[in-house]
Amino acid sequence: MAKRAKVHVFLKPGVLDVEGKAVEGALHGLGWKDVANVRVGKTIEFDLTDGADAEAEVKKMCETLLANTVIESYRVEVA
Repeated sequence: MAKRAKVHVFLKPGVLDVEGKAVEGALHGLGWKDVANVRVGKTIEFDLTDGADAEAEVKKMCETLLANTVIESYRVEVA
């Protein structure tokens, strides 16, 4: 039975998020002055056909390819 995996990847706190700053500036320019500390991340979704230990396998994928663990953290969801 296939399982759906979602991986949420974000820059770690303290790492400059240039894209987040750009979005924050644009929001301020459009009138939303109360927005602060914008962080931009990415979500990666895919299906796994073998669900034996899906969460552990997805974590291995993150450590190997999907996230740069030096500057990014990630959260895994498997349903």
